[in-house]
Amino acid sequence: MDVMGDKATLLETGRFAQPADREDPGTAAEEMRHRLAAEAGDVDAMSVLGSLLLRRGDLDGAESLLRGATAAGDRAAANNLGVLLHQRGYVDEAAGWWRIAAVAGSAAAAHALGRYHRERGDEPAAEYWLKQSAEQGHTLGAYALADLLEHRGDVGAELWMRTAAERGHREAAYRLARVLDKRAEREGPGEDGARPGAGVRPGGPGRPGTGARFDVAKAGLVRPGEGARHNSARPGSAVRSGAARSDNGRGEGARTGGGGSGSRSTDARRADAKRGDGGLSLTDEAEQWYRQAAARGHRRAALHLGAILERRGELKEAGRWYLTSAKDGEARAACALGFLLRDAGDEDNAAVWWLKAAQDGDGNAANALGALHAERGETQTAERWYRAAMDAGDINGAYNLGLLCAEQKRTAQADQWYRRAAYAGHREAANALAVLLLQGGDAAGAEPWFSKAAEAGSVDAAFNLGILYASRGDDAAALKWYERAAAAGHTDAALQVGTARLRDGDERDAERHLRCAAGGGSPEAAYRLGTVLDARRPPAGPPALGEPAAQKTECEEWYERAAEQGHRRAQVRVGMLAAGRGDVVEAARWYRLAAEAGSRNGAFNLGLLLAREGSEPEAALWWTRAADAGHGRAALRLALLYARRGQLTEGQRWASRAVELGPAEVAERAARLREALRQELTA
Repeated sequence: MDVMGDKATLLETGRFAQPADREDPGTAAEEMRHRLAAEAGDVDAMSVLGSLLLRRGDLDGAESLLRGATAAGDRAAANNLGVLLHQRGYVDEAAGWWRIAAVAGSAAAAHALGRYHRERGDEPAAEYWLKQSAEQGHTLGAYALADLLEHRGDVGAELWMRTAAERGHREAAYRLARVLDKRAEREGPGEDGARPGAGVRPGGPGRPGTGARFDVAKAGLVRPGEGARHNSARPGSAVRSGAARSDNGRGEGARTGGGGSGSRSTDARRADAKRGDGGLSLTDEAEQWYRQAAARGHRRAALHLGAILERRGELKEAGRWYLTSAKDGEARAACALGFLLRDAGDEDNAAVWWLKAAQDGDGNAANALGALHAERGETQTAERWYRAAMDAGDINGAYNLGLLCAEQKRTAQADQWYRRAAYAGHREAANALAVLLLQGGDAAGAEPWFSKAAEAGSVDAAFNLGILYASRGDDAAALKWYERAAAAGHTDAALQVGTARLRDGDERDAERHLRCAAGGGSPEAAYRLGTVLDARRPPAGPPALGEPAAQKTECEEWYERAAEQGHRRAQVRVGMLAAGRGDVVEAARWYRLAAEAGSRNGAFNLGLLLAREGSEPEAALWWTRAADAGHGRAALRLALLYARRGQLTEGQRWASRAVELGPAEVAERAARLREALRQELTA
């Protein structure tokens, strides 16, 4: 009889797991029946009764029964006797009985013996016995063998991890998902464009264009998780840690394992690496195994599954898995749930989960709480949570403390915290420190910190280095750093590169960079791109009678995009294009917007439009504004206007002003007008 031969024990705890096809004889009546049979010499009854007493903790009562059954050749009893002796501390003697049971075919004993040898550093013996156990269909044997092979970097580890996972071992399912996850990250996005291990949010710390900059007077705090200023990474970046090695899954099925590490060809394994199991993508298969482990109560699997679902936009289900994981004590899940609630507008409940996570030692949650209180003006409480983040080992706490102090003009303390974070390798802190030094006039001290941050991947630091070199007249070095920042998606850097390419006559590369910058929201880039495209347009002839109105060209669309963002020159240009089409109302609207924003060309053109429409008094007001801002043509128009009205002295004054302002042809006409007015006045 093989009652206990298929039972398994975790050596660390001595706990047992029942095989699915055997019912536990737990009643007193059954125990009495086994006892009577054992006293009559029934070996099977002795083995079963010994296992019952062992599970109950009656080691003395169990030992005599198990020894008797073992002496009669019962392999289950030999295995359980080994367990009993192991619990009493007689480990070597236990291994002897496990060997006897394993040789007799006990998969559980082979597993226990393999674990025994591994604990003593005898990996070849451990691999031999664990493989014996795994090949007999023992789930924990397959998992322990996979763990051993993975520790050695053996490619066969995944096969046995998959075998254990398929038999219901939740830790194996989780670790298999992690393997697939990491492979998907190395090989790039999956078929659906998702990268399962990439974290909860794509917009993590150090996002281009949101950190401290050379041309920004001060760095402020923003909402947690939104850019580099509050630099607490969304939980996904913390989630990407290595797989745990705890043996907390005990699923056992009846499936018999396959071969060992060499049982499949390298080509076959490589094909599986690309497509995943069953033809699924790596991303989908990883999610499948996370889901299986999470359904069996694995809290880290639930966290990763929530991250995948959140990134895919399935926020309701993601929240459920985060909640499940958080209730099981996973601090990172509580933190992620807090961000999810915050994004949904429920800051109060978000703070509850962040508080729980922070109290459990999650530095990211402590940073989020700090930012929340900083937003509310509760700087002392914010500082306390940032310090708690540092105590939890999150260097973002020091960076955020630096930002908090900088906002309060506590420059010395900001310098201190930035340095602490920068020396620990925080690239945005290095950039912020360089900004602080530069604002204090220490350009020599700022440069190495900008360089360190830029070399570490800070896009803002690369852009700031470009500005620093440009201020010294070193355009070549400036362009190099602008190009690096532009390649990483920095809008302002792309504008600088595009402008430089225009100066060099490389219109094709200039257009490419200007498109990047304009697409990133730069109004100046949109305007410059419009001018590049405008210069290529053939001159438009007069429209033929009955010809439909021409569609807007691409350059007009870019001008309008810049104009809508308040770019004054673009507004003037859009107004000119509208006037050219005969749309006086639209032209006046754009000219007026530009003029009211301070554009002298806008004011001059608006004056021309109003004068043509018969509104000379209002036109004079706008020409006066333009002339006062230095527009020579506006001054000449005023001189002519006042001359026609007979206000010769005022006309002469504006003519003199036009001579001063130019340009040359305007100055020449204004000089002739001034002389004529002088003669008229002296006649």
